[in-house]
Amino acid sequence: MSTALSAATTAMQAAVTASGLDRDTSALWPALLPPSAHGDDEICIASAHGVRVHFTDGSDAVCGTSGLWNVPLGYGDEEIAVAITEANVRASYAGVFRFENVDARRAAADLTDLTGGRFEKVIFTTSGGSANDAVLKIARQYWALEGHPQRKTVLGLAESFHGLTYGAFSVTGEDLGQTMYGADRRLVRHVPVNDREALLAVAQQTGRSLAAIVIEPVLGTGTVPLDDAYLAAIAAVVRQTGALLVVDEVATGFGRTGPMFASEDWPIVPDILVSSKGLTNGTSATAAVLVGARVADAFADADAVLSHAETQAGSAAGCAAVSATIRRFRELDALARGRAVADMLSDGLQSWMRDDARVVRRRGRGCFQSVSILDDSGAPIDSRTVARLVTATRRAGALVHPGPGGVQFVPPLVSTADDIDTLFAAVRRGLHAVRSS
Repeated sequence: MSTALSAATTAMQAAVTASGLDRDTSALWPALLPPSAHGDDEICIASAHGVRVHFTDGSDAVCGTSGLWNVPLGYGDEEIAVAITEANVRASYAGVFRFENVDARRAAADLTDLTGGRFEKVIFTTSGGSANDAVLKIARQYWALEGHPQRKTVLGLAESFHGLTYGAFSVTGEDLGQTMYGADRRLVRHVPVNDREALLAVAQQTGRSLAAIVIEPVLGTGTVPLDDAYLAAIAAVVRQTGALLVVDEVATGFGRTGPMFASEDWPIVPDILVSSKGLTNGTSATAAVLVGARVADAFADADAVLSHAETQAGSAAGCAAVSATIRRFRELDALARGRAVADMLSDGLQSWMRDDARVVRRRGRGCFQSVSILDDSGAPIDSRTVARLVTATRRAGALVHPGPGGVQFVPPLVSTADDIDTLFAAVRRGLHAVRSS
């Protein structure tokens, strides 16, 4: 850690203590935690650098989650921080709501260059969820412009995750309370992942009402990759129906599965690609919708306005972070380093499975993998046991992400062999603690 960064961290910790925020835990309502879990210093982050996260209770842990899968280059990259600071000092606020700004122009060009010209236009939003909201609007407006306003149905995958904003929530295939919250799914269909027959059947039923197919290359909920036969079936449906193909690479983009984007080597080029998470190395509420020529040309030919905008979308600081992150990927040779980490991760998981017969079914790809863990009866552990394992692993010195019947491993691409060894030692200790309790 540099002297300047170390001093900043020390000053921040002193400020927290002086302000009394280390004692007042009543005001914050954190996401996806029950009220009984609010205010726990064990999960209150004080600082993070590299692949280490430090908590206000004095503990620390090696990160096996890349934040929320969004910090591929590790925490506290100073060059990205400097780029954000410079943009904030220079512009404070410059967005893309009826304006443009130089940082947004540069970031959009960097992204189209990064994808080898497969996409022509970039729409900035503030999250993967809001990006997928925009996708639904784009797809339906595209067909209206093409003279087929009835084409509004969107096909997604069961157990998928595309966000929690209302539009994205409707396409999310995992059951997260959509019925209770009143998410409108009348124009959405879901099919099981890698089930070609179900895919073809629903595609035939929806026929010419199908506007778009929205898919993740690896389903984030269960780290389930789309197999080659299923991709071929999706390509066939797209050719037969003309539906737009949308690839949600919020989780898989920026080297998470090996290449910069998991869809790079697909047999069909998507019409739209969604990116977020690693897009700014976790530093900014920024997402991007990359739009191919087919869709971009339809809007250009009609000179049509897309009715989607957000105050902070395309901000100077957020877009400066995008460009700096792309630059740092190249400088750090992050893709090559990530492939090495992926090999270590696979080896570690295989070793764990050999040593423990109740650790089974490794799934995923690259630095995005998971295992299932069986209980005494031979069934996958339940969600409460998963939560206990995540907690026990954190207390043993590492962060892992909960998954269906097990845990996910999503380490930063810049992790070292020692980091991965520490990660596995901690999760093994955590599992032993859970089984012993």
